[in-house]
Amino acid sequence: MNTKSNSFFYSCKCIKQFVLIAALLLSAIGYVSAQNSKNTEKFDGYLFAYFEGTGKAREQEQIRFAVSENAVNWFALNQNQPVLRSEVISQTGGVRDPHILRGEDGKSFYMVATDMFTHRNGWDNNPGIVMLKSDNLLDWKHSIIDLEKLYPKKFKNVKWVWAPQTIYDPKAKKYLVYFTVRFHNDEKLDFYCAYANKDFSAFEKEPKLMFRAKYGAIDGDIIYKDGLYHFFFKGNTKDANGKEIKNGILKAVGKSLQGPWKEEFEYLDAYAAKGVSVEGSSVFKLNNSDEYFLMYDLYRDKRFEFQRSTDLKKFSAGPESFTKNFAPRHGSVISITRDEARRLQARWGGVPETLLQPTSDADLHRFEAKGNPIITHKFTADPAAIVKGDTLWMFIGHDFAGNQRNYKMKDWLAFSTTDMKTFTEHPVPLKITDFTWATSGDAFAGHVAERNGKYYWYISTNWTGIGVAVADRPQGPYKDALGKPLLTNKDCYDSSHSWACIDPAIFTDDDGTPWIFWGNRECYYAKLKDNMIEIEGEIRKIDFPGFSFTEAPWVHKYNGKYYLTYASEFPEKIAYAMADNIQGPWEYKGILNEIAGNSNTNHQGIVEFKGQWYFLYHNGGINTDGGSFSRSVCIDKMYYNADGTIRKIEMTTKGVQ
Repeated sequence: MNTKSNSFFYSCKCIKQFVLIAALLLSAIGYVSAQNSKNTEKFDGYLFAYFEGTGKAREQEQIRFAVSENAVNWFALNQNQPVLRSEVISQTGGVRDPHILRGEDGKSFYMVATDMFTHRNGWDNNPGIVMLKSDNLLDWKHSIIDLEKLYPKKFKNVKWVWAPQTIYDPKAKKYLVYFTVRFHNDEKLDFYCAYANKDFSAFEKEPKLMFRAKYGAIDGDIIYKDGLYHFFFKGNTKDANGKEIKNGILKAVGKSLQGPWKEEFEYLDAYAAKGVSVEGSSVFKLNNSDEYFLMYDLYRDKRFEFQRSTDLKKFSAGPESFTKNFAPRHGSVISITRDEARRLQARWGGVPETLLQPTSDADLHRFEAKGNPIITHKFTADPAAIVKGDTLWMFIGHDFAGNQRNYKMKDWLAFSTTDMKTFTEHPVPLKITDFTWATSGDAFAGHVAERNGKYYWYISTNWTGIGVAVADRPQGPYKDALGKPLLTNKDCYDSSHSWACIDPAIFTDDDGTPWIFWGNRECYYAKLKDNMIEIEGEIRKIDFPGFSFTEAPWVHKYNGKYYLTYASEFPEKIAYAMADNIQGPWEYKGILNEIAGNSNTNHQGIVEFKGQWYFLYHNGGINTDGGSFSRSVCIDKMYYNADGTIRKIEMTTKGVQ
């Protein structure tokens, strides 16, 4: 063969080798990508599917959900009541060990669970599993898989079918369901598996043996990482006489879901050497991190704990505890987006407010008010409102958490609505840290006013004074307009206590004159200059017969009359007075709104919107952590009598719907 021919065949051989290598690389990349595609999305939190370990026994074996922003602090949805009823989705009336999985398309969700109701039927037998599929995490189609009935030849003598899980097999391009099986005539606990059909309602074929651990195993959980499948399970060690001498979380590894599996005999959980039993292990990857959590159920102690790892080989020596408001048993975790968290909130409630809070104008939180309180995903207080076009804007204080024992308020919030039914939450527009002079750190009540195309947010800061921030639009963001307080305790000339200079309210008269009212114990008012950031003229004090003023002044106008509403006495009621002139004299008219339930304070806003007057206020109405320092904004309709007086406000749970 001549040199040219040799070169030609050599080139062909190189090309073939290159194509083969490229194909293998692309295959490998596709394989890894398929396994890890869900980790490339932007996730903001976590969803935990579990069944409950406390409470009424007949209610425990039901699927429940919880949500976390950081995978450590968990909050039960639906007040820890089932999100799926076992009597509807199962054959036995009970389900355990739910495993939830996000589909490869990123939009579908798969869940499997043990079909077993031990409260009624005991532990002797369970027929199979349930399979569920959803495209929104809320509505689930279910199928009952009874192995003994569907596959009598193989599973006629089945005793247990436990703890199913699902994993996507990129080679087969199918979802593989695997679970523990024990037969009546064989004490060995083995893992069986079968591929699900396309609609995830049944198995394609009879399940087959997947993996047989040396001493048997339950509660399998498979994670793919770095070219290996890591098969976690609860296993044990036996002596020469077959007596169990140790148990805990073990692992096997394999390059294929079809095996072979190499069993490793090193216990991974921190309790195996201590003789403390754990089970129900589940491994999940943290968002935006290389770290994994191995969590497990300390079922005898009713605890759920976890250990950390970055390689799935070595785990942190010391276990850590979750904080939670429920007592979970065997479950599983997936990552969720902020939109998915909001979807869960709308259906069941309980999502932590930090997962719902918008982060940008492209990320708004829309929700439907279901009566009073209108906002139930966070604690809100001191409402103020303005109308701009066809939109009502609410500017609200924010109680930091539930069950508080003092006022902890660090920012202000903005909400909008066009129909008083659907509300939009906007990104946090203003924080106490935006006022460098406000060393109190307290974000107390405020009020927004529009003038000359700008929006001015007047805020109180407890003892450091009243400030003003400015923005180009109602939703902000706002910035400190002065770099110092607009008003301080020195301006409250007839007051001696440190929190006298709070609760600003703005009223712009028909002639365009802006006025500011404020105070605690004593009520003060003054004109504002046209620039809205300076006081014009003298500061005056309001007083008249019957005026028992505590705080929260608000001024509005109707049919030529001026109305001053305010919080009176303590616990606070809302009283009001009327006048023919903004500077009085004022005539006391009585109590407008009674004590707001379990809240010692009340703070009103009054606004006309699309021909209807509304009365905004707060109470402590969120169960179970609402109260005087963890309040909730409410809205009811307000009406006038023929003589111009206001009908007493009827506080309702129905609200304005």
